[in-house]
Amino acid sequence: MRSLQRFSTAELTPSNGDTVKKVLVTLSVIALLGGVAYLQRAVIAERIMAKGLQTRLGADIVDSFDDGLHLALCGAGGPLPAPNASGPCVAVVAGKRLFIVDAGTDGLRNLGRMGYAAGSIEAVFLTHFHSDHIDGLGELATIRWVSAANTEPLPVYGPMGVTQVVGGFNMAYALDEQYRHAHHGDTVAPPSGAGMTAKPFAAPATGTLTTLFDEADLKVEALAVNHAPIKPAVGYRFTYKDRSLLISGDTSKQDNIRQFSQGVDLLIHEALAPNLVNMMHEAAEAADNEILAKITHDILDYHTSPVEAAETARDAGVGHLLYYHIVPPIVFPGQETLFLNGAEDVFPDYTVGQDGTTFFLPAGSKDIIHSRKSL
Repeated sequence: MRSLQRFSTAELTPSNGDTVKKVLVTLSVIALLGGVAYLQRAVIAERIMAKGLQTRLGADIVDSFDDGLHLALCGAGGPLPAPNASGPCVAVVAGKRLFIVDAGTDGLRNLGRMGYAAGSIEAVFLTHFHSDHIDGLGELATIRWVSAANTEPLPVYGPMGVTQVVGGFNMAYALDEQYRHAHHGDTVAPPSGAGMTAKPFAAPATGTLTTLFDEADLKVEALAVNHAPIKPAVGYRFTYKDRSLLISGDTSKQDNIRQFSQGVDLLIHEALAPNLVNMMHEAAEAADNEILAKITHDILDYHTSPVEAAETARDAGVGHLLYYHIVPPIVFPGQETLFLNGAEDVFPDYTVGQDGTTFFLPAGSKDIIHSRKSL
């Protein structure tokens, strides 16, 4: 024991010179490898790209889903441009069936970024015909057609007026459809699958539901909401096996939503923060911007505040509240607290949506799984 104690710390530790040499050798190796990687960057990028393309082009994220009801925000915002807040767009997957509610700007591209196959979209449901809810519809229908050589047009469900909307898009895209068929032929662009087919329905009366789908464990129902002077306007309730969700669409606070949200697992509700919009209004007036001042005054009466949406969620006893159609967009730290303005105290089981926000409701379970926060 004594002989061991005679060794000093210096005798047990490599000399400073040895340490420096090892550091220099390590740095030299790193520099060499970095130099090789830089010189071979094109080759490396090519290999990564080839591998990535094989994986991406052959994949549809829906194939990886367990049985249940899935929801993803392909657009969490309203008409104002902002990061992670594209135009209103909601993807609903029931089992392996993919549906879209509203088709705002960049919704289709966000679906692609999330791994959804556009060619698998079974139908689109429109809540109303404001531009920010329909401006991505033509692109969505086109890519759905040519990415899977679909032989039937895209069904688009909506209240009265949808025939006019769909007819206008079909007319606008008619030349493009001719070009694509002339270039690619039936293999890619069979003429029978081009465009969209309108599926109009009478807007339900308050207190009633209109059933649009009722088959194979799936029911899709429309309910009336109030977005006056925009009429008609509807929301949608999806029920798959024992799981359910409701999408409000644009609306002021409505008892009809509370009634038909009773006990649903997930309520996806639009939200506009009056306190923040009032700040925009005051700034517009100070800047003598009459147009923006008028808009920020007018929009307050036909949307729902976060507190009001939270009250609806609480009173309906929903499992979770997901805010979407966020107005104004949340673009800096701390703004979410201002946006909520106390709503978190009214109903604490909430998420403020972003592009890519995803929830999974497994069949045969009560679980509500927040599986993805954003893109």
